[in-house]
Amino acid sequence: MKKIRLGIIGVGNMGSGHLQNVIDGKCPKVEVTAVADIDPQRLENAQKKLPSLACFDSAEKMLDSGLIDAALIAVPHYDHPTYAIECFKRGIHVLTEKPAGVYARQVREMNEAAEKAGVKFGIMFNQRTDPIYKKAREIVQSGALGKPKRLVWIVTNWYRTQAYYNSGSWRATWNGEGGGVLLNQAPHNLDLWQWIFGMPKRIRAFCAAGKYHNIDVEDDVTIYGEYENGATATFISTTGEAPGTNRLEISGDLGKLVLENGKLKWWKLKVPEREFCFTSKEGFLCPETEYEEYSEDAPDGHSTVLEAFAEAILDGTELIADGREGLNSLSISNAAYLSSWTDDWAEIPTDEKLFEQHLAELCKNENIEKNTPQNSDTENALNERWKVRW
Repeated sequence: MKKIRLGIIGVGNMGSGHLQNVIDGKCPKVEVTAVADIDPQRLENAQKKLPSLACFDSAEKMLDSGLIDAALIAVPHYDHPTYAIECFKRGIHVLTEKPAGVYARQVREMNEAAEKAGVKFGIMFNQRTDPIYKKAREIVQSGALGKPKRLVWIVTNWYRTQAYYNSGSWRATWNGEGGGVLLNQAPHNLDLWQWIFGMPKRIRAFCAAGKYHNIDVEDDVTIYGEYENGATATFISTTGEAPGTNRLEISGDLGKLVLENGKLKWWKLKVPEREFCFTSKEGFLCPETEYEEYSEDAPDGHSTVLEAFAEAILDGTELIADGREGLNSLSISNAAYLSSWTDDWAEIPTDEKLFEQHLAELCKNENIEKNTPQNSDTENALNERWKVRW
């Protein structure tokens, strides 16, 4: 069997989890041949798991080694674009952890560099592999739900304690991560929002910094989006509520979807709502509906995305999420931040210069040690934390 030779940039929590998935045989078309990290202990831990690994104390040394065809980037957010572009310069394929970057210009430049190099560029949006979300996309994109009306997503089950934020001084900082819940926990949800329902044209958002924790960035967010076709979207997320909720509701002219507790519930109208509204002779009558329910166990999302990345390189198949999709979800979060900072609407695409000016000012006024190490999770805890949680 043909395999790609993969190098992992960063073998902390995320990188070591991906390494373990390959060792466990979950990605048959992937061979990890090298890893790079600035922390000698992490390199030692990786080599104990896989003695054949070549270990490098800098990403550039690994990229120049000739030992890899592709790289998986699992380092802090700001460094994703830097290492991706270094890979593209050398003709190396890239799969990066989410988010693709901190601001839209970075990700646009990444896509331009990947296209120029003629290599694959994918994003680790593992929640796209969940059959429930795939089914919702299929229904909406096929037109079976009719003309889109509204998306409402309450995803508040990203609860984090103060101890989580204290585990590394770079956590939940503008300098270290570039944001809070929107950049760390919710990128998967923002990606699924646009993947299923499409991109809004403008955003009005309220991002509350340090509402529930002693942090500088947002831990509570409400976003309202408007679409060219008249549809709207509301997105609510926080790391400060318990017990949390994960409920996605999508309405259209032909019915409604509700995704909650691992199930997709579909109410189908027998007559389109707009037609019924203006033809019914009764004021309080609702259209008749048919009901359908769907559920299916989800695969291991991380290994599924990585294996699909390998197949795209080897066989020319489609990526689960390419680099352009990383730009879409980040455009929503950038617009949400800019709206909150300016107390006004933010168009999509956003005013990149204005966004970067505000972010730079926040970074300048923040006093942290960006490189403080984090406490590490086990691979099992990692995989559990980032799967779809109902």
